[in-house]
Amino acid sequence: MQAWLCENPVGVEALQWKELPTPQPKAGEVLVEIKAASLNFPDLLIVQNKYQHKPPLPFVPGSEYAGIVAAVGEGVTQLKVGQAVACLSGTGGFATHTIAKAELCMPLPAGFPFVDAAAFIMIYATSHHALVDRAQLKAGETVLVLGAAGGVGTSAIQIAKTMGARVIAAASSDEKCELCRSIGADATINYTTHPVPTAFRDAIKAATDGKGPDVIYDPVGGDFAEPAFRSIAWRGRYLVVGFAAGPIPSLPLNLPLLKGASLVGVFWGDFARREPKANAAMMQQLAQWYGQGKVKPVIDRTMPMAELKAAYERMGSRAVKGKLVMVNP
Repeated sequence: MQAWLCENPVGVEALQWKELPTPQPKAGEVLVEIKAASLNFPDLLIVQNKYQHKPPLPFVPGSEYAGIVAAVGEGVTQLKVGQAVACLSGTGGFATHTIAKAELCMPLPAGFPFVDAAAFIMIYATSHHALVDRAQLKAGETVLVLGAAGGVGTSAIQIAKTMGARVIAAASSDEKCELCRSIGADATINYTTHPVPTAFRDAIKAATDGKGPDVIYDPVGGDFAEPAFRSIAWRGRYLVVGFAAGPIPSLPLNLPLLKGASLVGVFWGDFARREPKANAAMMQQLAQWYGQGKVKPVIDRTMPMAELKAAYERMGSRAVKGKLVMVNP
């Protein structure tokens, strides 16, 4: 097998494409022949030693992938050789093969392409857990999505629309705003031309007729958090999803008091671990929505697995719309 190996987590430049022995699955594991693997923001942080999960060295990055079960370990009965699966295991995806725990593999229904499957679990599970479970979103409410043209942002737009909400999408260019409208956003804000704090707040106010959004979905953080929270509606819910902008913001605690609003943490990974039955039901619903055409990953482009470093560079330049997916022949 071949894989991108991280032996020293000092950044993307230290990754090496190496020939490695193909492992055999142990009890409860499967060997997956990887057909596609998506690039997520944590995949960048983990090779920079900035992610909360720090795997033992050396490791193969790539948290999310799809492929075919090539071998099964002892005790694995729910999967069989030749079965198509998607998996979110945290590491191992940027390779031709990997070992995964069988319990982490999602069997793919017929007609679910590997590229879509590799870009599905993380973004849709995060957004469903955020909007449906944590925010308790109701039909007719207004959702403001920050970083709306990215992977989790595009999934949040689709899920919010499926729930019957009105969606305002905030993104950094007219091209990205157009993408958001094409997948269902009712209104958009280009925060390059409406910078924080004043112009951004004015744009939110105009887009909500002065009421403010009921739910704010924020995977960005940084300078956007405070002006967005100051714009929230009475009884609003502010979803803390991530910090793609880099800095973790601090908010004056009088703001939730004055608006009767809630700051709501979104940690889908721990939700899945602590509440596996609820997570399984959620994933089943998402798969149904995919089959019904209600949700579908936005794929920025596919690139050969060997061009991973160029893919990281594209993601770091903020040029990606939706998800980047690496593919093996």
